[in-house]
Amino acid sequence: MAAHFGRDLDFDLQRVATLIEHARRDGAALLVLPDAALGGYLADLRHPDPESLPPALPLDDAHVRKVASLAAEMVVCFGFREADGDKRYNSALCVTGDGVLGSHRKVHQPAGESIAYAPGTGFHAFDTPVGRIGMLIDYDKTFPESARALAVDGAEIIAALSAWPTSITNRAPRMAQDRQSRLFDLYDQARAAENQVVLASSNQTGALGGMRFLGQAKVVGPGGDILARTWSKAGIAIAELDVAAEIATARRVLNHLTERKPEAYGCGSRC
Repeated sequence: MAAHFGRDLDFDLQRVATLIEHARRDGAALLVLPDAALGGYLADLRHPDPESLPPALPLDDAHVRKVASLAAEMVVCFGFREADGDKRYNSALCVTGDGVLGSHRKVHQPAGESIAYAPGTGFHAFDTPVGRIGMLIDYDKTFPESARALAVDGAEIIAALSAWPTSITNRAPRMAQDRQSRLFDLYDQARAAENQVVLASSNQTGALGGMRFLGQAKVVGPGGDILARTWSKAGIAIAELDVAAEIATARRVLNHLTERKPEAYGCGSRC
C-alpha cells in the first residue's frame, strides 16, 4: 500500500489503524505498510539534520505494540526507526495480534543515511500464517543478492517496504519520466521474476522536507507481472492469489533456485 507518514506518531498510528481496517474490509490477509510508517523518513537524504530525525522507538514502545494489537488476525509489516541501546536502525517488523513474527534491519544505505541509522547485517525469512516471508527496506532491493538470500532461505513472499523518493539529483517534470520511478518498478518486477516469488511493494507518498515520495505500491507475481498497483497517490493494491500454487506454476519448467550454480559465483550456497 501507499500512504504518507510524518513525525506525529499518534497521527501515524491513527492512519495505520484506518488502513488496516480498510484492508480487513477488503479481505486482505497480509498488509505491507511503507518504511517509516511510524515517525516518517528523513527530510533530506544527502545531509540529514541531526536535530530533526525521526523519533527512535524501542521494540516495546507503546506505538509499536499498538500496531500488533490492531493487526489482530492479519499479518502486517511496517517500518520505523528502531532504538537499540545507543544504536538506531531503519527497521521493519512483521506482526499479528499474537506478536512479532519477524524483523529486518536495512542493510544497504544510500547517501547520508548512515548519519541517522546503523546498518543491518543480514537477510532472513520467517514463517507466517500467509506463508514464509522475507523483508527488504528501500535500497536493499537495488541489490539482487538481498532478495536472492531471502528466496534461498525459503521466502515465498518478499515484503519490500520503502520510503522511495523521486530523483534527488535529476528531477523530471513529470513523475512518469522520473528515473527513480522507472527503477522502482523495474526492481520490483525483476526481484520477483528472478526468484519466482510474490513481491508486495509498499511506499510512502507525498513530501517531507525536500523529499517527494513516489507511491507506486504493487503486488508482483512470480513471473514478474504486476497483479495490482497504485500510482502516485495513496491507496491499497490488493491481489487475491494462491501463493504456493502461483510459485509452483512459475517453477514448473524453469526453476531458478534449483538451477543455480553457486560454485560458479564464488559465494557458496548463500547465493
